[in-house]
Amino acid sequence: MPHHRRIAATTGATLLLLAATACSADRTTVGPLSFRAHDSPIEVTYNSTSVNGCHRIGLPRGAAHVENNTLVDVILYRTRDCRKLDKQDGTYIPTETSNVTAPHTLPWRSFSVVH
Repeated sequence: MPHHRRIAATTGATLLLLAATACSADRTTVGPLSFRAHDSPIEVTYNSTSVNGCHRIGLPRGAAHVENNTLVDVILYRTRDCRKLDKQDGTYIPTETSNVTAPHTLPWRSFSVVH
């Protein structure tokens, strides 16, 4: 392959990689993700949350109820930084579903988006 074709191929592959990375960096959830604490009327709803990273649930006592009306699945954690407790995986919440913690268990404190 001539030298100028190799440079063009390498440049094209690099631009494609940068474009894919940039699109992923700006991606967000579509639709509301709502949380409520146990026996509380207060609800916190997230819209257009980044699909990257860990997100704290903005309820002082954590969440006991979740309603995922987004177009993506989420994983809920009982820690504030999306760490697993005692080798337990997070709670997987598929799109367009809801869930409630079992009585006398720790609340959810953070979540990440499956993408």
